[in-house]
Amino acid sequence: MAIERDDRPWGYYEVVDTADTFRVKRICVAAGKRLSYQRHRHRDEHWVIVAGDGVVTLDDVEHQVGVGSTIDVTVGTAHRMQNVGRTDLVFIEVQTGAYFGEDDIERLDDDYGRHGS
Repeated sequence: MAIERDDRPWGYYEVVDTADTFRVKRICVAAGKRLSYQRHRHRDEHWVIVAGDGVVTLDDVEHQVGVGSTIDVTVGTAHRMQNVGRTDLVFIEVQTGAYFGEDDIERLDDDYGRHGS
């Protein structure tokens, strides 16, 4: 399987594995950048931080994270990852559920003026 890569204003993600019931992404957030504050209707996510330091926001509560930290994002939970370090923050995201399309992103706040997916 070829790795699917998508460059974003905050960094990039790569889809490293996918099936009917899951999708696995390697997500790289550049220093000083953050993802949109968002939620999903059709999937849960489990994150494992493998490089860097960050702050995860879950339903307006901030959590410091570093290598080895794990975060569970359940359906409907507002969430965001922010890189607070000087190097790339990398985490592995395992999505489970019935649908994994990028159009399942509801952006609540975005530094780059994006809406929807």
